This record gives sequence, structure tokens and C-alpha cells, in this order.
Amino acid sequence: MTWEAWWSLVVVGAVFPLMAFTRIGADIILLGGLVVLLTLGVLSPEQALAGFSSSGVFTVAAMYVLVASIRETGGIDFIVRHVLGQPRKERHALLRMMVPVAALSGFINNTPVVATFIPAVMHWSRRLRIPAYRLLMPLSFASILGGTVTLLGTSTNLVIHGLLTTYYPELHLGIFDIAWVGIPVAVVGLVYLWLFAVPLLPYRRSASEVFENPREFTIEMMVAPGGALVNKTVGEAGLRQLNNLFLVEIEREGNIVSVVGPGEQLKSGDRLVFAGTSDGAVDLQQVRGLIPSDQSASNLEKDFKERRLVEVVVSPQCQFVGRRIRDGHFRTVYGAAVLAVCRNGQRLEGSLGQIRLQPADVLLLEARPPFIVRHRQSQDFLLISQVDGAARPVHEKAWLAWFILAAVALLAATGLVSMMKAAILGAALSVLSGCCTLAGARKSLDSQVLLTIAASYGLGNALMASGAAEHMAEVLLTLVGAHPLGLLIGCYILVAMLTELVTNNAAAVISFPVVMSAAASLGVSPMPYVVVMMFAASASFLTPLGYQTNLMVYGPGGYKLSDYLRVGGLLNVLTAAVALLLIPMIWPWS
Repeated sequence: MTWEAWWSLVVVGAVFPLMAFTRIGADIILLGGLVVLLTLGVLSPEQALAGFSSSGVFTVAAMYVLVASIRETGGIDFIVRHVLGQPRKERHALLRMMVPVAALSGFINNTPVVATFIPAVMHWSRRLRIPAYRLLMPLSFASILGGTVTLLGTSTNLVIHGLLTTYYPELHLGIFDIAWVGIPVAVVGLVYLWLFAVPLLPYRRSASEVFENPREFTIEMMVAPGGALVNKTVGEAGLRQLNNLFLVEIEREGNIVSVVGPGEQLKSGDRLVFAGTSDGAVDLQQVRGLIPSDQSASNLEKDFKERRLVEVVVSPQCQFVGRRIRDGHFRTVYGAAVLAVCRNGQRLEGSLGQIRLQPADVLLLEARPPFIVRHRQSQDFLLISQVDGAARPVHEKAWLAWFILAAVALLAATGLVSMMKAAILGAALSVLSGCCTLAGARKSLDSQVLLTIAASYGLGNALMASGAAEHMAEVLLTLVGAHPLGLLIGCYILVAMLTELVTNNAAAVISFPVVMSAAASLGVSPMPYVVVMMFAASASFLTPLGYQTNLMVYGPGGYKLSDYLRVGGLLNVLTAAVALLLIPMIWPWS
């Protein structure tokens, strides 16, 4: 091999473990690898930056705007309200939830679908008296299965199709072409979940159950009339330096002061709500001028327009992951106070300020109303669900947003315009029609995903241009045998394993040139391998980290890693068997 090929292998070999075992963002790691290869001269500037002008990246970006228009107009909420209903049996409930989720995920990125369904399903489960853990994992898996039905279902499908048209301009797939495999895979997967998901899942306590009694994690005191603290600021009273407690809010004459600052002046009769350990109640009673609250009901159970209680799920990209809440000044950064932390279905005891946050932790926050709008699309949180309020209203333009998406699918399916042009046209119409604001469109663009895809293109180019992909293909063929079916199975296993460890987009894009080189060595059509990579990249059922929707339900459902292995293991085998059986029948080797 040439020195360029060796350096390409070294960089790619370093990229995967860094993405799998560190908290550094995938986009930063991949861009770093790209810079190294560019600096060493393995890649020319044109090759390194080719991903930033690829059709796949622009198509994915436009689809984010289309999905944002449906979310902003309440299009998904409208469907949620009309499909869940009032089933009488648990299996009926599973069916009523999974089928529409899978259908929606065939046309919309499954992350917003699951994000919208989770709060509705949590409320629905309480009304039906079905434990939430029996519904949330099937919800995530149904969305993943639905994403395999069309090219629009996941960003990975669009990216792989973009690579196909780049490497082989004469080849392409229609939006519904993969449905010949996707529908059987989805049906088999949904039937399996319907029959076996509930029996296989042991009892788990959901985050909402942990948080349902505010008295368990708050302490309420009152400023004594005429006492020593009247007219003193919170800072002067020493209420900001308490070891195991946070002052969350103040109730004053029927109003609420939320996210209290050190300069807030205390008044006679103020009711103070603290979050922290029960031992802190003893310390508070030693503060001169504070007396136990005389109210029988918890202050957090009252409805104040200036205050919202929200549950958030911590993202792996959150800046507080690995840091203590107090050290990171959580309240200052987000304008919200942490009331409690739930991990693996258990509320964490001890001082809140000393807790080091982990991905998928569920936080109960006290915040002002703008917090929900400001952070709904924040990369720090996978999910934001309001605890003490109604769902967002359905807006009058929901039908128009759905019509635009349907028009995009129709234009691309009929071949009148390319998929990229159809998506960009749809995104422009969404903004011009008012279905999505400019600010909403800008926020909808997930820069980390887009940068990850673009940088992955560059690394794939390095493998191809340097000849490293050909050598890796030879190794792959040695392992699986020089037979088209053996290569197909090996390709599926390779991509499915990588997607459990790193992002599915990176796994697919970097594997693409290797698999294409192997197919070229055998002299067979690349189409079966392109399609099998789409399905393998979506086969993320074994771990919560393999797919974002899995991580979104992990905390709220109170799951453990063993639950994903127990339910997702056989599901992985079933979906692989169906895909590997059907793909060669529909896309032959020659």
C-alpha cells in the first residue's frame, strides 16, 4: 500500500474508537480526521470539502426544514390526538401506537415523531393504567422500522442514495423502491414487538412515576413576619450558599418568583421552595427568620402562569455531561432550577449540586415559560416535556405542511425533479407559506448531523482515492468468502455493528467505498449492497446509544441496557433475515 493509504487507515482506525468511547462529538472527531488528512496531503482541498457540496447533505438539510414545518404547525400533534384513542386491551394499545408511528416515520425523520409521541404516550399510559415502560421501547423501535420503508425515512437513506448517484450516476432509487423490502421488514418487526415486547420487558419504574410526588424532593419554608430576614436579599440571608439545598422559587401574594437570583429581596410571609436532601430541612430550621410553611399542599402542585415544571432528557452533547450541576452553574446557563434527577428509573439521592450528569438522565426542572420554546431544539436535551400543562395546540396550517411534504414525495417519486430539488423546493414553500418561520428553519438544521455527514464524505474519499478501500475490500472478501451472498451478509454485519457504536451516518458513509470496492472486485451489481447498507444502518436495536430515539426513551422508561439486549437482540436477527432474503431477489447480482 502507498503511504497515503496507510495514513487513511490510521485516521479511520482512530476515528471509530474515539466516537464510540469518548464524549467528543462525532462531528468534531470526523472534522479533526479530515484536517489531519488534508494537512498530510492525502486529500486535496476539493476532495476534503466534497461532502459540503454533496446532494445528500443538502437533501437532509431541506428535509429538516420540512419536518420543522410539520412540527411548528402541530401536524404530528393532530395525528397523535386522533389515533391513540381509548383501547380496551394492552395489545390493542400497542397496535394503535406502533402502526401510525411506523407510517409517519416512513416520511418524517423519526426523532421529531418520537419526541412528539413520548409526552402523549406517557399521559395515555396513565389514563389506560398501562406502565409506560411497556410502550416507550416499542415506540422507538416502531419508528426505526418505519424509517426503512422509504428513502425519506432516515437521513442515512438519503445520504447513501446521494453516494450512489455520485459514484454511479447511471443508477438511482425511487422514494418507494426500498419499500419492497422495507414493508416486510417493518411488518415482521411490528408483529414481533406486538407479541413479545411486553412479556420480555421486566418491571421498570418510569421517570414520571419517580417525579409524581413533589413533596419527596422539595422543602418549603416561610419568611417569619417581622423576622430577621424581612427586606434582606437572598444573598444577604445566606440562602445561596447552602450545602445541600437550592432555593428554587418564592411564592408571594399569589404570584411566583421563579429561578431566584441572589439580589431578590425577601418579604414578610414569602413562601420559599428548596430542592435537595431531606437532611437540609434541619439546616433550614436553624436559619433565624425562617419557619416551616403552614400550607398543607405543595407549592409545586399549584398552577402559576410564570412557572413551568418540565422534564428533560440529557443529550450526549450536553455541556454538563460529566460535570457537577453546581460547578457548571446549570441555573445560570439555562434559566432553570433542577428539582430532581432520575437515572435508570431511580431518583438520585444526596446533594443535587454534587450529581454528575450522564446521557439519558431525566431532570425535573422548574423554569419560566420561555424555557420550553428556547430549548425545544437545543442539542443539550433530547426531549423536553411539560409536566404541568396541556399539549401544544393544533394550528390551522397543519394541513398545508402535510400537503407540501406529500407534494415533495410525489415530485421525487415521479422523477419530474431530483430528490434534492424537490426537498429544497418544499423547504422554500414551507417558509414562504408561513408553515415554518425563518428562525424555526434555522434552528431545525442539526449542524452536528450535517457536519458529520459532510466530514464522513471526506474520509470516504480518502479511503477511495488512496487505494485503502481496495485493500480493506480484499480483507473483507477474505473473511466472508468470494461470493456475492457472503459479501452481502458480511456487509450487513459490518455496518450493523458499527452503527451500534457510532452514528449510523458515519458508519454507512465510511463503509460505502469499502463495500463498493468489494462488489467491483466480484464483478457484481452494487445495488444489493447499497440497499443492504440502508437497512443495516437502521438496525439499531441492541443499545440505547445506537440510535437517538432509543436514547430518548431510555430515561423516561427507566430502562437498563439489558432491556435493549433482551428485546432488540431477536428483533435484530429477524429484520436481518428478512432483508438478506429479499434484497437479492429484488436487486439481482448482475
